Amino acid sequence: MPPRKRQPLPQLDRRSLPGPHNVARRELANGIVVLVRESHASPSVVINGYVAAGGLDETEATAGLAHFVAGSLMRGTRRRSLQAIYESIESIGATLGFGSGKHKTTFHGKSLAEDLGLMLGLLAEVLREPAFPPDEVERLRSERLTSLAIRDQDTGAVAGLTFDRLAYPGHPYALPSDGTRQSISALPRDELVAFHRRAYGPRGMVVTVVGAVRVDEALRLVDSALGDWSGPGEAPTAAPPAPRLVDGRRKDVRLEGKSQCDIVLGAAGPPRTDPEYLSAALGNSILGRFGLYGRVGDAVRESAGLAYYAYSSLSGGHGPGPWTISAGVNPANVERAIDLIRKELARFVSRRVSPEELEENQAHFIGRLPLQLESNEGVAAALVNVEQYHLGLDYYQTYPDRIAAVTRDQILATAQRFLDPDRLAIAVAGPPLNEGRG
Repeated sequence: MPPRKRQPLPQLDRRSLPGPHNVARRELANGIVVLVRESHASPSVVINGYVAAGGLDETEATAGLAHFVAGSLMRGTRRRSLQAIYESIESIGATLGFGSGKHKTTFHGKSLAEDLGLMLGLLAEVLREPAFPPDEVERLRSERLTSLAIRDQDTGAVAGLTFDRLAYPGHPYALPSDGTRQSISALPRDELVAFHRRAYGPRGMVVTVVGAVRVDEALRLVDSALGDWSGPGEAPTAAPPAPRLVDGRRKDVRLEGKSQCDIVLGAAGPPRTDPEYLSAALGNSILGRFGLYGRVGDAVRESAGLAYYAYSSLSGGHGPGPWTISAGVNPANVERAIDLIRKELARFVSRRVSPEELEENQAHFIGRLPLQLESNEGVAAALVNVEQYHLGLDYYQTYPDRIAAVTRDQILATAQRFLDPDRLAIAVAGPPLNEGRG
């Protein structure tokens, strides 16, 4: 039988991708890193980036503090009220928003290129001068408590939170970034102010600008808005290694009035900077993403008809984020679904993926790259990733070669390193045993 012929992978125009020839990187005197890519395909400009103020050091009592502070930034500054801030943004048809996680507080905005200076000035003001007006803090607290109450009655969210507790005992990732009803209820305004004073500053900050603005002008505007910021800021904190589970662990959470069970099972995976991350990403796609959600979707949903959905996820952030499989099932099918998923995992860690599976997913990863980078938003997000994970400005131009170089043996070795079917955290959230069985 003649040897199987390998299918050719997509060929990209690499000069069109972000790289050293079309991305400018500068470090301001205060340490802020600025990346700019000029693009005149539309009259808009996108700003994206982060400050190194996250919730990695939070405790049970302070869970959600960084998230609370990020949500308070645009509730008023020393110069403007919440209403004045939003009128400034809406009057020019722009957007500006903030988010926060374990490692950083992110920002993202979009405006016409002619309004870039106004947007950067507003960004600098809300980052540097938030007033934390007491009435707005309490209004935000009420909104957050309502969201948390809804979250705590969602079977998918509860399964995810329970998984984190099981998979990360004693680790910062065990605590939810948005906090708990107990922690958010008790956090005083003074603690928000203190966190901002110690955590916000230029150290570790990254700003990307992509759009219809000349590189030298973008750099000048960022420097004008943020170059004199001298707040202390905390050095970016590294996440500790994930605890290694010595055996399997499971917890079932019962919620009244529900008809579906949600399952989350898995273990801690590789951080984005791990040399095996790309083999994990390709393996994860084969396991539970590609097509109709890969092997897991085919086995649990399509073939057995046990799940409303079934897929796998790989976090791959600054630390050892989770590598999980999630499924939504009828309560009567929970044990069968878990058993099928474990069997798929056992197959995944005992035999190499097929050549066809690898080639199809390599083609998918390479072929989708231009689509991910066709908008200013996509490029700005990509440049943030390049900087925060120290991938190098040529990363996307060499990306096709990196993907093509991943082998079946590497995927198997990575799967065996992170996924042990006998050492999984398994979380199930759904109705009490006497409910939901039809």
